[in-house]
Amino acid sequence: MDVRDVTVDDAEEFRALRLRALREEPEAFGSSWEEESQRSLEQTIARLQASDTAAFGGFDDAGKLVGMVRLWREDGIKTQHKANIISMYVAPEARGRGLGRMLLDVAIARARATPGIEVAILAIEAIADVLLRILLGVGEDIAAPAHHRAEWIVGNRRI
Repeated sequence: MDVRDVTVDDAEEFRALRLRALREEPEAFGSSWEEESQRSLEQTIARLQASDTAAFGGFDDAGKLVGMVRLWREDGIKTQHKANIISMYVAPEARGRGLGRMLLDVAIARARATPGIEVAILAIEAIADVLLRILLGVGEDIAAPAHHRAEWIVGNRRI
């Protein structure tokens, strides 16, 4: 398994995996398949190129995209220090090999490396046992204040 930034060259495969995720696990996402399926490939490309978002993909040994996560930075004056870890999904055939953990680690590392970001938030729509195991195994201090939300905090600086 390999985890890297998703590029424009991956846009078609990224869109297909996102639609699959929304179809197979609708309760895990804030968006719907019906809504997302109406978006064009060009809109997916624009989303991947947005300066406030980073997308990461998990690729199997054959180079097929089988997992994804996005890091979205808020842009409000009072919230620009926050980044949200969103759209996390690992295809069933790729589960059980540590890819979810790898994706989460990369998103957190990018948040840490981005100047001005002080907290990374993972909002969970549907708590799954496997996701809880990933969260508890990341080796960081996790504060879960309410409503299935985890914040990564390190030292005096959150993240």
